[in-house]
Amino acid sequence: MILDASDPQTREQVVEQAAQVVRDGRVIVLPTDTVYGVGADAFDQVAVAMVLAAKHRGREMPPPVLVPSTRTVDGLATEVPMYAKILIRQFWPGALTIIVRAQTSLAWDLGETNGTVALRMPDDLLTLQVLTEVGPMAVTSANVTGQPPATTAQEAQDQLGGAVALYLDGGPRTDSLASTIVDCTGEEPVVLRHGAIPAERLREVLGVTVLHDAPPGVGDDADAVEEVAAVASSGGTRLVTTTDPLAVSGIRGSGVSVRAGDLRSVRAPDSLQ
Repeated sequence: MILDASDPQTREQVVEQAAQVVRDGRVIVLPTDTVYGVGADAFDQVAVAMVLAAKHRGREMPPPVLVPSTRTVDGLATEVPMYAKILIRQFWPGALTIIVRAQTSLAWDLGETNGTVALRMPDDLLTLQVLTEVGPMAVTSANVTGQPPATTAQEAQDQLGGAVALYLDGGPRTDSLASTIVDCTGEEPVVLRHGAIPAERLREVLGVTVLHDAPPGVGDDADAVEEVAAVASSGGTRLVTTTDPLAVSGIRGSGVSVRAGDLRSVRAPDSLQ
């Protein structure tokens, strides 16, 4: 069922209906500030498995987690470096996804995360209201794996059909770039995907902290800006695979995993030699 979420007068009822669906352990589609996402309660293992099944995706590509506030990070992540906290304060809510080490005590199962989690606070009022009601949600792009990400609720329904209990229609998302993804699990941050927030802006707020770049071209292609680059380091090369806009796959020295069959080698930038 597609539910119109664009009317401010009925927003409260729409949010409560969506929240109840999530509490019941079912899957919803909702708009973000980039593309439409399909998601469920991040702490409901069956519901997360339903999200992956809806996308025809395996556990090797765990979904990111959307959070309702910056304070949520402390409960989900550990050993968060100061540079990551600076990025969060400067760019959340917004199109910045950070990869950090997950709290080991959390009772969740997002897939093969290798002890990390991708977190983002979206700049979308409707989605933030839903997240405030239900807490962190595992959310990935609302499309069948290999198909274009949905930019409307109808496009999402055309692809995911009955695998989703409720579709929230917040209007088209055709003009948005994908989020910038930064690996924050090491001593220095690494851009895994160039997106809506340029690396230059990140460097402006990081000061003396060195920000390493993903290989040239990753995330820059206009036809692929809604794809994630999950990166692995190996000597003087960087192994890159691109997947979907709201997901991170696969193994990196930091713990970010990459499906080996999808890797391609490119020469590392001079800063990474």
